[in-house]
Amino acid sequence: MTRIEEDWLSAPGLRAVTGVLEAAGHQVFAVGGCVRDTLLGLPISDVDLSTDAEPDTVERLMAEAGLRTVPTGKAHGTITVVIDDVSYEVTTFRRDVATDGRRATVAFARTIAEDAARRDFTINALYVDPRGDVHDPLGGLPDLRAQRVRFIGAPVDRIREDYLRILRFFRFSARFSGGEIDPEGLAACAEEQEGLDTLAAERITQEMSLLLATADPAPAVAAMASTGILGRILPGADPRHLAPVVHLEAEAALAPSWHRRMAALGGERDGLRLSRADEKIFAQAEAALSTTRSPAARAYLHGADAAWTAALMEAAILAAPVPPGTAGEIARGADQTFPLRATDLPHLEGPELGKALKELETRWIESDFLLDKAALLAVGIQSKA
Repeated sequence: MTRIEEDWLSAPGLRAVTGVLEAAGHQVFAVGGCVRDTLLGLPISDVDLSTDAEPDTVERLMAEAGLRTVPTGKAHGTITVVIDDVSYEVTTFRRDVATDGRRATVAFARTIAEDAARRDFTINALYVDPRGDVHDPLGGLPDLRAQRVRFIGAPVDRIREDYLRILRFFRFSARFSGGEIDPEGLAACAEEQEGLDTLAAERITQEMSLLLATADPAPAVAAMASTGILGRILPGADPRHLAPVVHLEAEAALAPSWHRRMAALGGERDGLRLSRADEKIFAQAEAALSTTRSPAARAYLHGADAAWTAALMEAAILAAPVPPGTAGEIARGADQTFPLRATDLPHLEGPELGKALKELETRWIESDFLLDKAALLAVGIQSKA
């Protein structure tokens, strides 16, 4: 049997929670991402637990042991146990009773086989008991070793339970499949894509941002485009430049940016729910791309990230490398501060003052930031004359 021997499995808090449940005769397992990522040698951020104990029982047992609980999702089977400011979500085994493509009505179950059957992909249906033994009721381990992202059971059935699984399929494929897309899953996603129209914009936006933040989303996004799914979410999007941008991003030692990659796709983002901060990032990138200014000028005017987006997009379109020295120029531009202030032009006020400052700033930028305060003031006097 496959075993896990990692520090997180022996953490005192986790041991306390699992110990209470096992002492009362209940099954308890860590499940999902923490198991999958540990087996892949990836860092984990949290641990989710699954048990045959029902929520009321979990609450009672933890209270008797002096452990604090929070009924975060009690109606759906989840109780959070908090130990030394670390939270452990404990969820009762569940099975779906009814689904509508967005949410499910669930009933409590007794076995991990029932619980696993309602999950999305086989690699997410891996369980580990408190001793470190991995339990694989649905063949997730072979799929994990083969870098295969595969729906549990009939893909169409899993998708119809929650249409967001279409986008999750592409995200997990981008992250875990090594660029290969399961053909049966892809066909089911294409067939059921109209269901995406029923999802909230917030859910689609979150899933797309996670997909585009993976190390290399280009093959998965290309598959989305081939089925029409990309165009359904981002009308007019074109994936041709995404792979070059991802490659150039890595060459420039830049961290993956879902904003930059979304900008590379183009298209209409009206169907997404973006924050004001997101909208500002896209506006800055588009402003930088709309000019022919130098990388330094773009970085000063629109920020370093926007300047990088413009530089990478131009290189991708030309199928050329980023020009040498771009990194230094962007850093130089982003570090500039316009040497004049309103108080330096006391003879002007209101719109005239704003216009003069803007004109002088433009001259300063065009000088490649070489004009100092005295030179700019002299220019201003000459202009007035």
